[in-house]
Amino acid sequence: MRRGASFCLLFSLSLALLGFVHANPNYKDALAKSILFFQGQRSGRLPRSQQLAWRSDSGLSDGLFAHVDLTGGYYDAGDNVKFNFPMAFTTTMLSWSTLEYGKRMGPELPNARAAIRWATDYLLKCATATPGKLYVGVGDPNVDHKCWERPEDMDTARTVFSVSARSPGSDVAGETAAALAAASMVFRKVDRKYSALLLRTARKVFQFAMQYQGAYSDSLGSAVCPFYCSYSGYKDELLWGAAWLFRATNEMSYYNIFKSLGADDQPDLFSWDNKYAGVHVLLSRRALLNNDKNFEQFEGEAESFMCRILPNSPYKTTQYTQGGLMYKLPESNLQYVTSITFLLTTYAKYMKATRHTFNCGNLLVTPNSLLYVDYILGENPIRMSYMVGFGPNFPKRIHHRGSSLPSLASHPQAIGCDSGFEPFFHSANPNPNILTGAIVGGPNQNDGYPDERSDYSHSEPATYINAAMVGPLAYFAATLN
Repeated sequence: MRRGASFCLLFSLSLALLGFVHANPNYKDALAKSILFFQGQRSGRLPRSQQLAWRSDSGLSDGLFAHVDLTGGYYDAGDNVKFNFPMAFTTTMLSWSTLEYGKRMGPELPNARAAIRWATDYLLKCATATPGKLYVGVGDPNVDHKCWERPEDMDTARTVFSVSARSPGSDVAGETAAALAAASMVFRKVDRKYSALLLRTARKVFQFAMQYQGAYSDSLGSAVCPFYCSYSGYKDELLWGAAWLFRATNEMSYYNIFKSLGADDQPDLFSWDNKYAGVHVLLSRRALLNNDKNFEQFEGEAESFMCRILPNSPYKTTQYTQGGLMYKLPESNLQYVTSITFLLTTYAKYMKATRHTFNCGNLLVTPNSLLYVDYILGENPIRMSYMVGFGPNFPKRIHHRGSSLPSLASHPQAIGCDSGFEPFFHSANPNPNILTGAIVGGPNQNDGYPDERSDYSHSEPATYINAAMVGPLAYFAATLN
């Protein structure tokens, strides 16, 4: 969907055949909204600078069961639970976006930092509140998912979940370490004391992840499964955490760790659960930009990943819809699209800086090869923007409690666990509160979108869908607007 020579000529051709015109969306507006979205997901006491005014304070007693302060952080999606595994990945991706594209963000850079800090302030509490424990979630998901109530009205148990030496969670700890290490670089020049705290904590959390190895799904069971099970195991998070700590410190001990962990999987996706492709692209930076021969392995693995994605590649393992959208899985497909788009955009940026090309069989791959941003912003068969509040036609009935229920200002009476279903959840009316910037799960494999609140696999937004989109939007905002 980019102008010029492209990875995705097939997509450009499909648009032409379907009669679409390149609209050149307002990427600056999309960038601003993609970051503003995170304000709608905030838990805790909201600051005066809060722009999405239909949200109010919530979760102010979080951590009370464990006699610690675990207020703050983000609700992961349309529910009222704080799941640290996807939240930490969200934080890592927001930080990576800011590290790679911060100079292109213009006035949005402080807002990106604020979105990161809202998460890291909470993750620091989780990592330091009790020696030997890492808190990894607040709220019982099995109870919460039976309710339809505003976060401001929560009356379900705010159960606290943690991992420890006896109940390990190398995956969630490795991701938390990655998030803190990546964020430490974001704040290095603007808040050195905070940056040092983040890095110091990242080291400790990663040491814990390595010392007490095990999957958090095994330790916590139904508290995290089937919601955010660690399906890919925890080795990818150990690699990911070591890779980020290496980038943050340049210390060979972390290099030795990810080398010692052995051969990687060769995936064809990238997500909050599976980090292998992210590790490959992150470490390939050293090979391409620093010409470091020790990292050529990761360059090759990154390019092998691209060859599984690109539609004209003879090694493609990825499906596309007729309208040209990458289609990985039926539930929340856009999470894979945005995450993979980030990797493609970022690797293309490294390629462009070094005039690098590579081949997928007989396909020559050039740097001008950035996918899917326009499709998500409305350049698709049904002219639907999958970012709420962007463009004239966007999802109006998203699967999101706070957005679908009247705000405290318009309805000060509490809405209990069951009271939100009738008339609000089952209503055909648009949501009363616009969750500006939220990217939903996206269309089905036929490029269709029914816009139904109950259809959560397509209509639910999530922090990790948005976080991966911030970088590519910043790139296009600076390049094409």
